[in-house]
Amino acid sequence: MTPVEVHSAFAEVNQHVARAGEILELEAGVIDAITACERELVISIPLHKSSGIDVLTGYRVQHSSARGPRKGGIRFHQDVDLDEVRALASLMTWKTALIDVPFGGAKGGVTVDASKLTPLEKEEVTRRWTRNLIHVLGPNRDIPAPDMGTDAQTMAWLMDEFHRLEGFQPACVTGKPVTLFGASGREEATGRGVARIAAATLGQHGKKVKGATVAIQGFGNVGRFAALVCEQLGMNVIAVSDVTGGIVDKKGINIESIFNVRNISEVHSDHRIGASEVLEIECDVLIPAALGGVIHSQNADKIKANFVIEGANQPITTAADIKLQERKIVVVPDILANSGGVMGSYFEWTQNIQQFSWSIEKFRKELDERMEKAFTDVHEVSKKYKIDLRSAAFVVSVGRVSTAFLQRGSLV
Repeated sequence: MTPVEVHSAFAEVNQHVARAGEILELEAGVIDAITACERELVISIPLHKSSGIDVLTGYRVQHSSARGPRKGGIRFHQDVDLDEVRALASLMTWKTALIDVPFGGAKGGVTVDASKLTPLEKEEVTRRWTRNLIHVLGPNRDIPAPDMGTDAQTMAWLMDEFHRLEGFQPACVTGKPVTLFGASGREEATGRGVARIAAATLGQHGKKVKGATVAIQGFGNVGRFAALVCEQLGMNVIAVSDVTGGIVDKKGINIESIFNVRNISEVHSDHRIGASEVLEIECDVLIPAALGGVIHSQNADKIKANFVIEGANQPITTAADIKLQERKIVVVPDILANSGGVMGSYFEWTQNIQQFSWSIEKFRKELDERMEKAFTDVHEVSKKYKIDLRSAAFVVSVGRVSTAFLQRGSLV
């Protein structure tokens, strides 16, 4: 099956699922069933402001429960729309299956610029979103988590609202503050997983981890922790950027010293670049960890990295992916590379259900081992079918979801 460029994020994901289904020789009806969203909810959220009432649009898409309760974050961003939420919900289904945790996939969002909300306004939006969707949420139904524009405090408000309506159930949401039934290690889990996958990829291709050069676009939660763990593993982070711009230091940036800055514009540097220019830095490993679609057909030929590790969701368009493959640039897909976040959420959910906390050392050990297992699974399938890593990751995921769907019967 030859991929074609499409303008729908959800359609792009479904192309990968369809190709995996063909490789696995699944019936067309099965592919249709596991790609379709089980439920889509669109809600209105009145927000009281000093200037009046703004009516925001909120979403929760539940893609699949074939392998367990749906799992996925909540995104507050001005560009959120239904197609994006569908795509991200679908990716969660394949991501949870790939790392073999007992979840399905979901995603939520609110179309709002989170940076322009006061703390009180953000709390109101969160509580109204939760109240409107309470009938479909819960630790055995659908478990939200933070995403772009939301954080541990947002999850604390969500948990409190859920408790007011349904009683004490800390497993109703993950990504909570550690002091409010969260898990030590959850905050760093996505970025840590990205860094560990980067190291495993270098090793798989006979490259030394120590001294390998890394460039990272995005210095939010994922990019920040990915940079720190890459540094701790001996890699040399030579460029980072966020929406305010980027910095370059070929001798290596001291990530620990800039870890807590609000944005990169606060960092003193003699070599500044634009936010997107970091993508074109010559390096061993490039980690796009910001928004989707940043590597596209217009700039794919300018990528100078040997390996691209997708820290963000869908940072590479279909057309760009093909160009990178033609240039022999190894791409590790998002559903593998950034799955440390949902792995960490699984650990938090498990601890909440057991009412027993892990040490951060145990959390990190379990995360590293399970990320390495997922990496090995994907590489074995890649070699077996002689396919790229993205296709291999979807073959693993689609195989597990389709098996669960068929075994559960026609009413799943």
